[in-house]
Amino acid sequence: MAVVLVVEDDASVREGLELALRRQGYTVHTAASGEDGVVLLRVRAPDLVVLDLMLPGIDGFETCRRMRAAGQVPIIMLTARSDDFDIVAGLEAGADDYVVKPVEPRVLDARIRAVLRRTAADHDGAAPEQHGDLVIDRAGLQIRKHGEPVALTPTELRLLLEISRTPGRVHSRRQLLATVWGHDYLGDSRLVDACVQRLRAKIEDVPARPDHVQTVRGFGYKFGRS
Repeated sequence: MAVVLVVEDDASVREGLELALRRQGYTVHTAASGEDGVVLLRVRAPDLVVLDLMLPGIDGFETCRRMRAAGQVPIIMLTARSDDFDIVAGLEAGADDYVVKPVEPRVLDARIRAVLRRTAADHDGAAPEQHGDLVIDRAGLQIRKHGEPVALTPTELRLLLEISRTPGRVHSRRQLLATVWGHDYLGDSRLVDACVQRLRAKIEDVPARPDHVQTVRGFGYKFGRS
């Protein structure tokens, strides 16, 4: 089973999550602060991180940004509130998914499984595709812009691979939630919009005027200009 790092300052919550995840068969490492979490990320190389937003010292948002700078491990954030600001800010910091406290162990297990499934993107045997200044190598799961590699998170990569398969086709947010985030996912469109925003910041020359990931108002997103 996968190795999961839980970063949570509340000892009772941390121990409860550790016990529940171990019962599900995961190998679990824990940290009580963001600083310790970043260190364990490098030392233990987990397959996924469960990260609380309300942490002492550096908060969950900054911890998420530091983890993103260190690697592309999937991150599920825990938030005590369902406020749009907390959720969107966490997603923009680089989280792949979120769960609102109190956490139901079965829900968290389902989210972890869904994230791990979708990060294991299938390798097509097709040759690299040239889309203007962007090269998409599906076989190697690599993206290059102006000849330079682009570091995408697993979810950003999965989103780009999905919408670029059929340039010009409009994908609704619901369709993308199903294909990118998993058919059993119970989330909402904020995940899609935040991921598109992060993706544009990495692959577009001018994110506010994108050439690749286009918004179709009232419907969703498509790849490439008409």
